[in-house]
Amino acid sequence: MFYRSRSILALVAPILICLTLLVFYRPSQAQTAIMKAVIIHSYGGPDVLKVEDVHRPVPKEDEMLIRVIAASVNPVDVAIRKSYLAELIGNKFPLTLGMDAAGIVEKTGAKITKFKAGDPVYAFFTLANEGGYAEFVTAKENEVASKPTTVTYTQAAAVPAAGSTAWQVLVDVAKLGAGQTILIHGGSGGVGHFAIQIAKARGAKVIATASTTNQDFIKKMGADVTIDYTKTKFEEVAKDVDVVLDMVGRETLKRSYGVVKKGGIIVSIVDDVDQKELDAHGIRGMTFRCEPKASVLEDLAQLIDAKKIIPVVSQTFPLSEVAKAQEQIATRHTRGKIVFQIADEPKT
Repeated sequence: MFYRSRSILALVAPILICLTLLVFYRPSQAQTAIMKAVIIHSYGGPDVLKVEDVHRPVPKEDEMLIRVIAASVNPVDVAIRKSYLAELIGNKFPLTLGMDAAGIVEKTGAKITKFKAGDPVYAFFTLANEGGYAEFVTAKENEVASKPTTVTYTQAAAVPAAGSTAWQVLVDVAKLGAGQTILIHGGSGGVGHFAIQIAKARGAKVIATASTTNQDFIKKMGADVTIDYTKTKFEEVAKDVDVVLDMVGRETLKRSYGVVKKGGIIVSIVDDVDQKELDAHGIRGMTFRCEPKASVLEDLAQLIDAKKIIPVVSQTFPLSEVAKAQEQIATRHTRGKIVFQIADEPKT
């Protein structure tokens, strides 16, 4: 009888141990929740972009978790993938790209005070905290603002990085005001089409360059004078401008110093300005790198809801076509913005 008891105990003991573990070890939802995200495990070509199942991020005390409805594609995403910003980013693989997104707050950390679960938001992430190419992303409060109410999540996702860049260059750096004139190189692109509209909202005269096919588009955005750079040299039209916003660089930037009036400013977001040229022409200049500011997102939302800015989305892609989306943005001939449609637009 004693040996039979030992035999039965030997059989049931593993089962009892498993049941005990199940009772006392219950993985949290955060540990088990899985999401789709675009992951890169190394720098390289479009082939390194992989859609994978990964653990949903868990927000820290000073972060919120956002369920992403849409996320935009930016040229910087391609630059990161190709290792052009490796000195800033390092080798923190695996890495999820994506500098901005629009979605709904899913969960908030204890130190989040401005937002709660269910709030519609849009966000612009730092290089250290990117990750918009995913179903969920975490963000800090200074990277997030309430989504503009008059546009879709898809349109809102197009705004944060490009709109913030245009705003900070024109408002914070150049101090563009009524009665001044600005020359915008690349007026039909993501930053460019926002810059035209912001400049007009501030009462400035806008001269913008674009290709033949985008002349009507930049006129629609509000450009007072349009230049087809394939047919006309911009310096034959633009003279004594107060501000140049350069998104082309190289030869275009070199030719721009001479069109700025003394005391004016050139700001390039793609190339280094030449201090000797600036000094020779008696003008100011800088190479600008944008940083997330919730206050800027709030200002942009006000202009959007006042119908003074219209975010233009020329193409949408699912995450599964991430390589195609990046190849398109890399052409540098995108009209407006390209956006990933990650989830269905909520019904209102």
